[in-house]
Amino acid sequence: MSDLPASCDVVIIGAGVAGLVAAADLVERGLDVTVVEAEAGVGGRVRSTVRDGYVLDRGFQVLNTAYPAVRRRLDLDALALRAFPKGMAVRTDRGLLRLEASPPGALSALSLLSGAEVRPSDLLRLLRLVGSDALEPADRIKRRPETDTLTALRRSGLGARAVNTLVRPFLSGVFLDPSLGTSSRVNDLVWRSFARGRLTVPEAGVQAVADQLAARARDARILLGEKAREVSAGTVRTDGGTVRARAVMVAVGPGAVPRLLPRLPAPVLRPATTYFHSRPALEREDPLLHVDGRSGQHGTRLSSVMVMTATAPSYAPPGRALIASSTVGPDRPGEDAVRAEAARILGTDAEGWEHVETVHIPDALPAAPPPMGDLRRPVRLEKGLYVAGDHRDTPSLQGAMVSGERAAAAVLADLGAR
Repeated sequence: MSDLPASCDVVIIGAGVAGLVAAADLVERGLDVTVVEAEAGVGGRVRSTVRDGYVLDRGFQVLNTAYPAVRRRLDLDALALRAFPKGMAVRTDRGLLRLEASPPGALSALSLLSGAEVRPSDLLRLLRLVGSDALEPADRIKRRPETDTLTALRRSGLGARAVNTLVRPFLSGVFLDPSLGTSSRVNDLVWRSFARGRLTVPEAGVQAVADQLAARARDARILLGEKAREVSAGTVRTDGGTVRARAVMVAVGPGAVPRLLPRLPAPVLRPATTYFHSRPALEREDPLLHVDGRSGQHGTRLSSVMVMTATAPSYAPPGRALIASSTVGPDRPGEDAVRAEAARILGTDAEGWEHVETVHIPDALPAAPPPMGDLRRPVRLEKGLYVAGDHRDTPSLQGAMVSGERAAAAVLADLGAR
């Protein structure tokens, strides 16, 4: 029998980040809140599983400590964060270009930039762009003239070779958008957050983020395995029955929005696939994010390769390394091809690699093309019906959290709650 109540103040559909944040804010104001979640656990796309001692996040994910909502909503110390080094390694036609804040990294960059790979002036121009974003207040960035990222980079004077060798490979993994068609405002805000914060993972995996948010919403009634079939202002019908509420909030992932809210334009989705491999740990593992900046066609194109255990040893059993290799788009290349290409990008061979799991996320991120305006889309559809998720804000953990806060505030305003 379902634990679904006959009625309550608010029903939230989806126990992802946005739904959990909204639930915490609403129960704090004394409202009776029911959260229905179709899956068997909380977190939505921010989830992890543990298999044979390996921590497998739902795709390659990082927690950026510069996000204001992350600092507001989470106890970062309790998450036992492990920080990746700032920088990246780019596999180019001439070798591995390491861009990191260290003397060896500087020497590596200079040795490759002295040739025809990337002009030193372009590297300095890129550093100035990132530095400008880091120093600019977020509100001013949101008021900048808006275009797509590729156009903005060209207008800055950055050369095509620098864009294709350095920027496109990196941002393809960030926005899952190799075309660089993402809003320039979203891009600038992301550069700002990367420069100001650290990219981390919790020691226990990103599931620890969702669990902490759920703990803060513990006074809500969270029902797992309860799929919503139909919603309207004041009513939700699930597999377990029908519940009436003063307010209904749809906080599902972007891929499920059209089914429940056909009146909204369907979000454009960015799919991604992450392949997890294991091998014996090396005495010294490279902790940098590796991307593919080579030109031309050379087989399977990976958006990123990361040896997770170089930064977070807890992600694998003792003596083993866990490698996460990601691709962008709906296609899912064969595991053997991904393994071989990941080894080439890392500069090693694939001997001893074992396939652990492949995770495909069809709605990994909503697209964010211009015009995005002030980056925030309405969360109140009508009195009694609301929507939350990163498709209503920036496509990020920050956006999901802020949309949950905004939707909760709209509910409280309409219900007259203090």
